[in-house]
Amino acid sequence: MIWLTWRQMRAQTLWTAGLVAVLAAYLLYLASAVREAYRINVTDCTSACEEAAHLLADQFGTGMLMIGLVLLAGPALIGAFWGAPLITRELETGTHRLVWNQSATRKRWLAVKLALVGGVSVLFTGTLSLLLTWVAEPYDKLVDSRFEPLTFAARDLAPFGYALLALTLGLLVGVLARKTLLAMAVTLVVFVVFQLLMANLLRPLFAEPVTESILFADANQVGTIDSFGIGPNGVRIQDYTIPGAWVLNDEIIVYDGTGAEVTAEQVEACRVTAAGPEECMGALDATFEVTYHPADRYWGFQWIELGVAVGLSALLAGVAFWRIPRGLN
Repeated sequence: MIWLTWRQMRAQTLWTAGLVAVLAAYLLYLASAVREAYRINVTDCTSACEEAAHLLADQFGTGMLMIGLVLLAGPALIGAFWGAPLITRELETGTHRLVWNQSATRKRWLAVKLALVGGVSVLFTGTLSLLLTWVAEPYDKLVDSRFEPLTFAARDLAPFGYALLALTLGLLVGVLARKTLLAMAVTLVVFVVFQLLMANLLRPLFAEPVTESILFADANQVGTIDSFGIGPNGVRIQDYTIPGAWVLNDEIIVYDGTGAEVTAEQVEACRVTAAGPEECMGALDATFEVTYHPADRYWGFQWIELGVAVGLSALLAGVAFWRIPRGLN
């Protein structure tokens, strides 16, 4: 069984190994460039050092994003091109009539295939994930975007779970659909939808977020106000970051000392005696509430996401093992 499975998958395995080797070579080159830029802009910096994060983001942000997208797309492609045809290829070519009439049972045949193909897919995806995590270490430390959806799902443990989940999803869809092209299309769509739901709906619910009231005058001591605006609806903070944390607010309302929303009229009246908007916020005892997940939850979230993916993989594989002896003749 092992020899037969290898013969069936060796071409796609060798092609994939070649692509992984090319990406690994690029990542090693990128590691050297990132560390050199970090040395120049941070370690040996003598002036304008506060701009280092922006400089690294401008220089390497696109490259990191593209590699992250590859690691997000990789499991989906594994599910579509490796998992979905695992059963349907046998059914469409008719080879199941020979394979399933040997001494090995259908469940044993499926177990060997799933173990080998799953092991190779997790190995390839995990290798790239760990390599990217190492390459991006100085960049992530400075740019501080580990909780960003594209970054979180492409670093550390999450890609291991996604590779296994995509493979078992493709396997089960193939068992149910029995048509290769249909199974591939359905696998891609379902897996992409799952990733979107995980990033936007499920992941924020892994733990109860922290809500903190912050005095506007102390805002830049707790975190950083990247932008805020004054308009007809009052004062709004559009982008507030806390080091290492995942801020959930898209827009933050600013309140005065009485608990009412700060209005544009209050700011205009204040600016008669104050130097600027920030000083006006201090004069009004302005505060705002920010909801976030602290930085120390990162690894907990990674383990939870891995556990969710592995648990769903076990469930999908279990359904496939239950189904394969029934009706696939």
